[in-house]
Amino acid sequence: MQIIAHRGASGEYPENTLLAIGQAIAQGADAIEIDVFAVQGELIVIHDHHLARTTNGTGSIYQYSVEQLLQLDAGRGERIPTLWQVLQLLQNTRLWLNIELKGENTVAPLLALLDKAQQELQFDSQRLLISSFNHHLLANLKLAEPELKLGALTACLPLDYAAFAQQLQAYSVNCDVSFINQAFVDDAKARGLKVYVYTVDQPDDLSRLQQYGVDGIFSNFPARSRQRLAEKR
Repeated sequence: MQIIAHRGASGEYPENTLLAIGQAIAQGADAIEIDVFAVQGELIVIHDHHLARTTNGTGSIYQYSVEQLLQLDAGRGERIPTLWQVLQLLQNTRLWLNIELKGENTVAPLLALLDKAQQELQFDSQRLLISSFNHHLLANLKLAEPELKLGALTACLPLDYAAFAQQLQAYSVNCDVSFINQAFVDDAKARGLKVYVYTVDQPDDLSRLQQYGVDGIFSNFPARSRQRLAEKR
């Protein structure tokens, strides 16, 4: 079962910052999950479109220029990173990256940035998983770039289980720990989908999901989750 660092090692460091991502790499995570919005065509790494929870800014990201956003304090003196900076940080690692699209205007700048990353960083797009709760974005992305791996997000237990993810031609279904059950996992696996579960930091959830046979968990504490898995072997 893989350990995906949720917004980096966000349980100990400011979420979605280069510091949190760097620490997750050092802690032995298998992958990193981040969130992106597009502002003025630039993809910035932040979870909320309102700034107050994670930075010293106020109001919405859309009230600022990119230059102004990148000057804000995102905790411990860290700045809001760009997706390009994250790709540079991961360039010479073996980790894969889950990019969650949070804004409606993210597809075009993402495709442009990935093309640039392949040319300038030789970044393999197969190391990426693009996820979103906005399944229209994922469908548009699949049309534009069929080879990209998609992660179909859900915060519920649909009547037809993982059929929605199969319809999107997704690589994985990314599920809420509160709703997932064995039937859902079995259905997803029968459809050829990977199953990743968010957000898993409690030992009982870790044990339950291991029994279900999920492929990975999103954890705010990747080192601690890694240790707990090792203890269970």
